[in-house]
Amino acid sequence: MSLSKLALPAVLLAAYAGSAFAKPVTYVCDPAHTHPSFAADHMGGLSVWRGTFRKTSCRIVLDRARATGSVSVTVDTASIDFGMAKLDKDVQGPELFDVAQYPTATYEGTLADFVHGKPTRVVGRFTLHGVTRPLTLTVRSFECKEVPMMHQYRCGADAVGHFERDRYDMSFGKQFGFRMWVRLKIQVEAVRQG
Repeated sequence: MSLSKLALPAVLLAAYAGSAFAKPVTYVCDPAHTHPSFAADHMGGLSVWRGTFRKTSCRIVLDRARATGSVSVTVDTASIDFGMAKLDKDVQGPELFDVAQYPTATYEGTLADFVHGKPTRVVGRFTLHGVTRPLTLTVRSFECKEVPMMHQYRCGADAVGHFERDRYDMSFGKQFGFRMWVRLKIQVEAVRQG
């Protein structure tokens, strides 16, 4: 058998072995660079209110070789911030977030539809106000790189989604003409572990 005939199986075996031993990598979100924000209707189109959550934790597992991964996010609902202290306090009450009974909102999802090694969607389930429903996020950008000033390898993303809040038993204002849509914008940076 010629050397060239032996070379191709050896190359294929090496490639297979490399992919077989590649392991998923875990990333933990940097809370200083991770902010879920949202926009919601006020008074049936009179204006749009925007806010963010100041306390979020998350974990991402990424297997680029197999184009798979998962996302787990927990948001402290009492950390809501509209930039108006009275409104922040009001929405924490029983008519909306009811943070005493539901102190967190969570999202569990699977990274999907990879293009050039980067996910373009997250397909998952969102739990808010004690209600869990499917929610898909669109990933508008995704990048992983070494960040020299922090001496860390990070992955970052910008994702968007939307839902109707009355489907999560948060219908306050509907009787006054408030529209129920909520638009999510989520910026995240996560640090590679190990």
